[in-house]
Amino acid sequence: MKGVWLTGHGELDKLDVRNDIPVPKLTANDVLIRVGAAAVNNTDINTRTAWYSKGDATTKDASWAGIAIDFPRVQGIDVCGHIVAVGKNVSNNRIGERVLVEPCLREVKGKALSYPWFLGSECDGGFAEFVAVASRHAYQVKSKLRDAELASFPCSYSTAENMLTKSKVLSGELVLVTGASGGVGSAAVQLIKARGADVIAVTSGSKSQDLLTLGATKTLNRDQRVVEALGSNSVDVVIDLVGGKSWPEFLEVLRPGGRYVVSGAIAGAIVGLDLRTLYLKDLSFFGCTVLESKVFTNIIDHIESGNIKPIVAHTFPLEDIVKAQELFLLKQHIGKIVLTINS
Repeated sequence: MKGVWLTGHGELDKLDVRNDIPVPKLTANDVLIRVGAAAVNNTDINTRTAWYSKGDATTKDASWAGIAIDFPRVQGIDVCGHIVAVGKNVSNNRIGERVLVEPCLREVKGKALSYPWFLGSECDGGFAEFVAVASRHAYQVKSKLRDAELASFPCSYSTAENMLTKSKVLSGELVLVTGASGGVGSAAVQLIKARGADVIAVTSGSKSQDLLTLGATKTLNRDQRVVEALGSNSVDVVIDLVGGKSWPEFLEVLRPGGRYVVSGAIAGAIVGLDLRTLYLKDLSFFGCTVLESKVFTNIIDHIESGNIKPIVAHTFPLEDIVKAQELFLLKQHIGKIVLTINS
């Protein structure tokens, strides 16, 4: 089949577009999905460059699950497609279903996992014509949206919904979202509004109006100091996707009893924490990778109800994956960049 092999950790030359990749074999609980579209994510770049590794480039911990990557690997965590074959334990009635794949996998090749793997990281994903996953992770979706639009949802929106679920964002609260123009950030803006809470979105000036249109109550330029702009003890929850040198200010703007939630560190992973701020303000910290139960079901419900909308900045054919990632790395877009495969 046609697809892209990641042949090792490194630069863009490690992406090998091929036509001779074996079609995945099914185990008893699996379904085979003919991929229509798959979106590009930060995790694709982070995995390729071994960013997740806390050691050196020997990369024994360079995946989401903290284990070594087996190469070659088909990446692609965001998958929309149609089921074309099923394992012996799966009903034939599933053939023909249009599905989105839950990115956080608790079963792979018939084996239950003690810690989840992630599609396109610890196992092969959607940057190919076909992908095999356990039937339990392929969710039927009934929508008039195109494959490329639906492929913008799984990873970013489930990550955002997971952050809101863990931190228990409530109607009437005020939430600060950093990195608000990215896939997860723009998803969080929509999902926070769907909960009846208000959003302050941190973004670049050129993207401010787009975030206001999505539902942000207010925007801050990412070069502004949030304490000066908002004042101390001013927000209930911080949804942080950037980290970096300004990180201590995110705790300063939290009210006593506030919640800090993180699922990214694109501005820098090493930050300075004054423990007195943490314990004197009775703050709660949440790290988010593994999805809470019902999170992906909630996303499917939101899609089918029209509560959230896809934000697709650009589409490319699969064979232009290098161009797609180069554009992604410029960080000038809002939402997602999507690769079309069998649309």
